Amino acid sequence: MVAGLLVVGFRGQSLDDAPWVRAALDAGLGGVVLFDRDGRTGKARNVHTPAQVRALTAALRDAAGARSLLIAVDQEGGKVTRLSPAHGYPAVASEAEIGRGTQKTARRWARDLATTLAGAGVTLNLAPVVDLDVNRSSPAIGALGRSFSADPDVVVAMAGIELDAHRAAGVLATLKHFPGIGSSTANTDFGVADVTDTWTRRELDPFRRLIDAGTADAIMAGHVVNRRLDPDNPASFSPAVVTDLLRGELGWEGVVITDDLGAAAIVERHGADEAVLLALEAGNDLLLFANQQAYDPGVVARTVATVTGAVGSGRLDEARIEASWRRVRALLGGG
Repeated sequence: MVAGLLVVGFRGQSLDDAPWVRAALDAGLGGVVLFDRDGRTGKARNVHTPAQVRALTAALRDAAGARSLLIAVDQEGGKVTRLSPAHGYPAVASEAEIGRGTQKTARRWARDLATTLAGAGVTLNLAPVVDLDVNRSSPAIGALGRSFSADPDVVVAMAGIELDAHRAAGVLATLKHFPGIGSSTANTDFGVADVTDTWTRRELDPFRRLIDAGTADAIMAGHVVNRRLDPDNPASFSPAVVTDLLRGELGWEGVVITDDLGAAAIVERHGADEAVLLALEAGNDLLLFANQQAYDPGVVARTVATVTGAVGSGRLDEARIEASWRRVRALLGGG
């Protein structure tokens, strides 16, 4: 069950390049995440050509056997596009560009984006971003054109169109980054983002409305400090945010996935093993390890040992793991 809650990144354009991933799949690994470039070396990582990506995703599915496997990618559009023209894929406009246009244009954009993912064998898009563009110079969101708009109505409309297109193509999608990082003055991949003085409850609107519409598949908890919601923990490690606010107040019953647990600010502050336990205690279901900033082929074995050890010691209740397992299985259509 623990292995089934992990989504990991790896180096290599074929499964033979990462034998540890094949071993992890044999142990029940829940999913992988693909990147075009390695965050540490800048070299090509998992994406070279459309044919190569199709072969890679097919090999991953074959290695998983009868189990459904999450094959994830960040395909937001604009600057965050892993399947890009540099690798033979169609260009994808940014969310900011789409948000300034018409819904007709958005429908065509969303259909093409989702069709590309389905054709590549991707089963989970770590998008759309539904953060409000409240700080247009934010290095996490605004400066990169990652938000549809500062207007919740525009965000909900455009994200809804994108979610519908993903469902039509058979690709799962992820709302991010709960509870909103659009006012951040730091990128949570590299530093501590504190939105205590800039965040407002208006930033919950897109999440609340899309949950109510029943169109969300998964929601990502952001690595953001918001002391209005939790004086001690970032949102991704906060029971007050993930369990009380997202699941309780907003009524979300589905899968919650962490942002990258290998992010520098997270590892430096909490340590790799403690971050895993805090994420589960907060109520997250899927644990994401991009394996970008520090590459660890032993991440699956180490994380499984950490979690099972915490269950054995009594720190984590086995029922907590079972609840996440059930939600992930439901997401994958396995009941």
